[in-house]
Amino acid sequence: MGNAASYLLVFFGGGLGATLRQLINVTCARCIGTAFPYGTFIINITGSTVMGLIAGYLAFRGDASQPWRLFLMTGILGGYTTFSAFSLDTALLYERGELGLAVLYVAGSVALSIAGLFAGLAIVRHLT
Repeated sequence: MGNAASYLLVFFGGGLGATLRQLINVTCARCIGTAFPYGTFIINITGSTVMGLIAGYLAFRGDASQPWRLFLMTGILGGYTTFSAFSLDTALLYERGELGLAVLYVAGSVALSIAGLFAGLAIVRHLT
């Protein structure tokens, strides 16, 4: 499979995942309200669950071709939520016996991502 075809699979899968994410966010906001980020909460949990199902199936039961992996995992789930990739990376570190690295990865990702968001907000506030 060529590079162009790989990128197209990720592109179309990502579009489907992002569209599903928007649908869930809008539906949750309309049906449940916006006092809590229900949509993102549901998306992170369902995306991580589906990532676990796919990764587990590929590891223990079957062998999907690289195009399917790109379309499903990088494309659809990547567009739906990157939290699923974060969860898989954490699980892989843990299963390799790298508990310290797993904790560092989780704590560092959460803390530095939130810090990065606040830094970005502060920069924009300062410049505007």
